[in-house]
Amino acid sequence: MSQMMIQAAVTMNQLQNKLDLIGNNMANSQTTGYKSRQAEFSSLLTQQVNNLTDPANAQGRLTPEGIRVGSGARLGSTNMNLNQGAIRETNRDLDVALTSENLLFQVEVTENGQVGTRYTRDGSFYLSPMENGQMMLTTSDGNPVIGNNGPISIQDGFDSIEINEYGQLLVGRNGQQTIEDQLTIVEAIRPRLLESTGQNLFQLPNLEALGVNAEEIIQETNPQTAILQSKALEQSNVDISKEMSDLLMTQRLYQFNSRTITMGDQMMGLVNQIRS
Repeated sequence: MSQMMIQAAVTMNQLQNKLDLIGNNMANSQTTGYKSRQAEFSSLLTQQVNNLTDPANAQGRLTPEGIRVGSGARLGSTNMNLNQGAIRETNRDLDVALTSENLLFQVEVTENGQVGTRYTRDGSFYLSPMENGQMMLTTSDGNPVIGNNGPISIQDGFDSIEINEYGQLLVGRNGQQTIEDQLTIVEAIRPRLLESTGQNLFQLPNLEALGVNAEEIIQETNPQTAILQSKALEQSNVDISKEMSDLLMTQRLYQFNSRTITMGDQMMGLVNQIRS
């Protein structure tokens, strides 16, 4: 009975993580370029039994060496749904949408004094004034967008600015339109290895720990390929109806395991009364 209660308690803790994941998906249903996450569960009991046959175990040992995983279920992995979201026209000059899956914009992020590259599907860009009379292209959070020569900045005093299907910044001055920079868009060859850092951004994982090179995960795209839709944004790919059904099912599972603990506690109480 106590083992059943422990199993239910462990499972409840992991179901709470799934509830948090569903809540995060629903909260980002209107976030530009957001990719929903899905929880995959695995059986802890199965892992413990399989570990009994590990060659590292001593001859005749009945329990695995090291930490025993236990019983119940745990959140085995969190997977991203990388399907393309719907594209909505905005008629805003600095809005661009990526038209293929696994393509990403590059942005520069500074954290704790360290400058690093992050990746995003959010093509809602803005212009932020700089002290030297230039305007920097940034995300909605103020992170500089990376172009051919690093963070993109243009001299102020222009008449118009737009981004074409190649990612080129077309700047109009005195009736003349010129290309002053271009977005460096990359393709994620192994997108599931990217790590979410919050704020709708991704980063490369620990390459040394995985034993891979950055080129095996991220590669630059051909700058002569039309991979953008101007004056449009990609919507979140969250399916609200699916998230609601997952929410109801997870809540029912949580309730079932909670009742298991309650009934086990009541039965143990009855046993103690009989003994006394």
